[in-house]
Amino acid sequence: MILLNADKITRSYTEQPLLENISLSIHEGDKIGLIGVNGTGKSTLLKIIAGKEDAEGGSITKTNGVRIGYLQQNPVFHKDLTVLEQVLQDVSENERESLEYECKTILTKLGITDFDKPVHHLSGGQRKRVALAGVLVCPVEILILDEPTNHLDNEMADWLERYLAKYSGAILIVTHDRYFLDRVTNKIAELSDQTIYTYNGNYTYYLDTKIARDEMTQATERKRSTLYRSELEWIKRGVRARGTKSKSRIERFDELKKSLSKTNSSRLELQSISSRLGRKVIELHYISKSYGEQCLISNFEYTILRNDRIGIIGPNGYGKSTLLKIIMGEVLPDAGTIEIGDTVKIGYYSQENEEMDLSLRVIDYIQAVAYQIATPDGTMTASQMLERFLFPSSTHSTVLGRLSGGERKRLYLLKILMEAPNVLLLDEPTNDLDIQTLTILEDYLDGFPGAVIVVSHDRYFLDRVVQRIFSLEGNGSIGHYPGGYTDYIEMHQSEEKERLEMDKSNQQSRKNPSPEHDPQSVSQNSKKSTKLKFSFKEQHEFETIDDDIAALEQQLSELEALISKESTNFEYLQELLGKKQVIEDELTHKMDRWVYLNDLENKINNQ
Repeated sequence: MILLNADKITRSYTEQPLLENISLSIHEGDKIGLIGVNGTGKSTLLKIIAGKEDAEGGSITKTNGVRIGYLQQNPVFHKDLTVLEQVLQDVSENERESLEYECKTILTKLGITDFDKPVHHLSGGQRKRVALAGVLVCPVEILILDEPTNHLDNEMADWLERYLAKYSGAILIVTHDRYFLDRVTNKIAELSDQTIYTYNGNYTYYLDTKIARDEMTQATERKRSTLYRSELEWIKRGVRARGTKSKSRIERFDELKKSLSKTNSSRLELQSISSRLGRKVIELHYISKSYGEQCLISNFEYTILRNDRIGIIGPNGYGKSTLLKIIMGEVLPDAGTIEIGDTVKIGYYSQENEEMDLSLRVIDYIQAVAYQIATPDGTMTASQMLERFLFPSSTHSTVLGRLSGGERKRLYLLKILMEAPNVLLLDEPTNDLDIQTLTILEDYLDGFPGAVIVVSHDRYFLDRVVQRIFSLEGNGSIGHYPGGYTDYIEMHQSEEKERLEMDKSNQQSRKNPSPEHDPQSVSQNSKKSTKLKFSFKEQHEFETIDDDIAALEQQLSELEALISKESTNFEYLQELLGKKQVIEDELTHKMDRWVYLNDLENKINNQ
């Protein structure tokens, strides 16, 4: 049964229509993911469907009795209400008592436990989570959610994903979280070139089908281009007969021209632009940071290597952004030191974004950094870089105040990359960026020749980009885990399973103590068996690894000197380069083992 039908919706904010004749139907059981490049009108379409904004053309038809719950990107709050009152404000009086327990449960899952706290005392992220709870607790037939995973940590996003997967009503959602789209939705609606394309499946199905559609489009465009060239020749000859036949041909040429200008729109392409980076990058020596009684970072030590790809995760408020700001020098540690290499040039993408002068034009904002920049493809002007970032020339004179939030984020990212950094610190870069931008950013980071450290709750982005996880676990503890986010989760689940099995074994031992042993002694031995310790092999490796690393570095230094000396002996040079690669690989492995073993020693000592 159709719950809601949006028919030929049109909306403009400038002379160019944002939405034009867009139609979308929502049926019972639909869980629709709405995707598209920032600035194509996704949030505007949600507002119109939710009844929060009027369309200039078209109509919205709802089945009788259908209720809509709507989470907007920037929710409105009543400053005099408490958290619980804010969440229940749209619930009828006779339903409030029965829903209060569910309301508190949802808030707790979203990290809000002080239900009587005034809303105006909350942070921006906490307010967004309170608004999400308010939408989820209200009984409705259609849920409309605009970027619900923003400001959620990984654990909260996992919970929301499971909650919505079981949700009985229909859902229309805008999100860039690709795992979320894959596991929650059963339909994808892509908004592109003022047209909406619908795919009856999840995000994986969408990708498979889109590839086939794009291949078909390319074949059609080749035919169109051939036809376009013949029509162009005909127009150039100056045939302007007054007959119906020639007029219709001119009209057909105009239609071809319009369709080609749409399908040939530029893709977002990033080139790996960076400055030269020396061997020494950033070294953190026993960093500590507290705010009042809350210890965020305790005695943390790490040497950032040239090609490191590090993801920082942890609950909100545990110090993820603080760690980046300490590296940047914006926040001073309470103890410890930071050493930064002479050639290091940091590009810092702040979660708060920077203060933009909204009266500036797009082109002026970028040219303030550089008028042109060298890329692997040659020198490019600021204007050309803007076009690669999906800002066509027609938008270069647009003032920043008229851009959407996502477009400003994309422009801010371009500005940082135009500065040619060789170390990237990215604080929640996935918030408000569309999937196409994220996909190309990931591809850019693949070829980036420097270190990348990223704070993100986007599980897909972490899996795609990082090779090591720093997990902020509370009380200043930071765990090191090799691999991406999924690897981290699997290791945690494995550790939790082992712990549960050990607890079960201990309980069994206490219930059935051996007659020849004292029960208290058995209990103590069981507890001791759960403690971390080095294996014999790890203990030996720990004692010798510093010498091993020093020896490898010495071999590498001698080999580099020999390579420089034999630069004209091609055959011998190839042999030396092969040996160098082997030693560098072994050194990388040893460095990873050094980090693991020292982290393990810290955990053993802290037991």
